[in-house]
Amino acid sequence: MIRFRLLILPFIILVFVLPLYASDINSSINQDTPDTPDTPDKQSIISSLPEEKINNAPKIVEDYSYNYSYNELAVEAVKKNITLFTERMREKFSLWLSRSGKYLELMQGILKEKDVPEEIVFLSLIESGFNPYAYSPARAAGYWQFIASTAKRYGLEINWWRDERRDPVKSTVAAANYLNDLYDMFGSWNLAMAAYNAGEGRILKALNRSKANDYWALLNTGYIRSETKDYVPKFIAASLIANSPQNFGFEDLEYHSPLSYDELTIETPVDLEVIAECTGTSLEAIKELNPELRRWCTPPDVHEYTLRVPAGKKDLFFENLSQIAEEKRFSMDIYKAEKGDTFNKISKRTGVPVQVILELNSLEKIIPIKEGTKINLPPKGKFVLDTGDRIGIKKAAFKTKKKSSLKAKDLGTRKTIKKASFKQQKKTQKTKQKMI
Repeated sequence: MIRFRLLILPFIILVFVLPLYASDINSSINQDTPDTPDTPDKQSIISSLPEEKINNAPKIVEDYSYNYSYNELAVEAVKKNITLFTERMREKFSLWLSRSGKYLELMQGILKEKDVPEEIVFLSLIESGFNPYAYSPARAAGYWQFIASTAKRYGLEINWWRDERRDPVKSTVAAANYLNDLYDMFGSWNLAMAAYNAGEGRILKALNRSKANDYWALLNTGYIRSETKDYVPKFIAASLIANSPQNFGFEDLEYHSPLSYDELTIETPVDLEVIAECTGTSLEAIKELNPELRRWCTPPDVHEYTLRVPAGKKDLFFENLSQIAEEKRFSMDIYKAEKGDTFNKISKRTGVPVQVILELNSLEKIIPIKEGTKINLPPKGKFVLDTGDRIGIKKAAFKTKKKSSLKAKDLGTRKTIKKASFKQQKKTQKTKQKMI
């Protein structure tokens, strides 16, 4: 009898489980790529909402699970995304899964510590593919695709020298805190994730208007965008595959090794090349461990900075650094302004964009330059524009163009008014002469 039961078990699996996977793979595909944040209201600030709306938000107490089988729309949405990841995006998704090996243990540990379900780590998979340098059209950045306002709200530093949205530890702590706040508001992890995508204001409004009591009930309404309707199903599909990649045809994944590093504190800025030299490793390895750094060095605008170096290299770093003269540890070019210099002239002469010169010298706007003024410039060969720089420069150029256009329009208006006034004055004089 026992042998018979053992033989019948594989038969049950073949008959009932395999058809489910087959139906998943044969589902239709409606999208080419996973949704990334494309609107500035992806993450709004909780404190900006009226207190009564927060207090009146429906609280749906929920243990996180994949319980969606009762909703046909949800089942089809999950199937669609499984097909998307296993077929049309197979190569890219394989890369994301491989890259996840570097961060899963670290991020899941943080989520667990913050009482967030460890499974939610796979939000980072669909948001950025675990890419620290992911950048959206709405200027959301990093593993968890924070926009600047929400990032700063949750303690992340963003300036010319660094962007902590790109740090795997700091950004995950911020994401966990934000998701916890959303869960406290809605009492549901599914709704918390939906609000993470669309903004809590939109989800509150959708729940109030639809009288729905959970996320799945919103799928059949017009109160949330298609991107948000697809967001949780996409997360579930990604999680199912990531937890059992072999069951979905991902057989030969080569996972990246988990991050391994030591932390140390430095009190003066140091070039990344010098750090690599002192630790006996490559510049790329130092950048990989410190992805928040946007420039060629550690931030010179702080009293101390916590740096990551390869595991076991901390003592070697300090030993080698002590043998390097302080003036050779950090590089910065200094330009001495000549008579008649402007920022535009300096930019053309040095090849450094005006916006970069302003940022590096902590100037918010163009000001007259006195002869002999010392201006900081990036060292030649060590500075590269990142995505944030290029967008900032483009934005500044657009503002300048718009301002010039408004000035020209204003000048044209003044000329028209002046001309009309002159005609009216001349007409009045003629009328007076006739009366005389």
